[in-house]
Amino acid sequence: MKKTARQLTVTALLAAVALSACSAPEAAAPPSSSAPAAAPTASATPSPTKSSGPYGDFPTAAEACKTISEQATGASLFPLSAAQGKPGELEQLKAELSRTAERVPDSLKADFAELNRVAVAGLSDQTVYSSGKFQAAMAPVTGWIAANCK
Repeated sequence: MKKTARQLTVTALLAAVALSACSAPEAAAPPSSSAPAAAPTASATPSPTKSSGPYGDFPTAAEACKTISEQATGASLFPLSAAQGKPGELEQLKAELSRTAERVPDSLKADFAELNRVAVAGLSDQTVYSSGKFQAAMAPVTGWIAANCK
């Protein structure tokens, strides 16, 4: 029981950090013109069918920040959702996380896809949380939020 409580506490703490790092920007400027050159052209992320703008497939920086932060936090709460025993709700949360992974800016696609993969894996393997794998997958996403959502 202590191990599960500790894992849930760490997960809740990460969720709080992710949420506190994101507030809607008043007027966000698009990234510098050098950003497209820095984006990797070869990636393991499937379906590059849409070209993503500076905020991915989101119309504004505020919407991108809000959705990415909410979904990253939601991913950290997967174990709690699973523990509540509502499989339909959990499947909906997983689907929303996957949709968000497809919509994030190119600079975040690989990292968010990894967070998605690790969060889903954590549903059947709780060591994802105790080993630090989830925290490692969350770090680049919270870093992006901190850098882009002022």
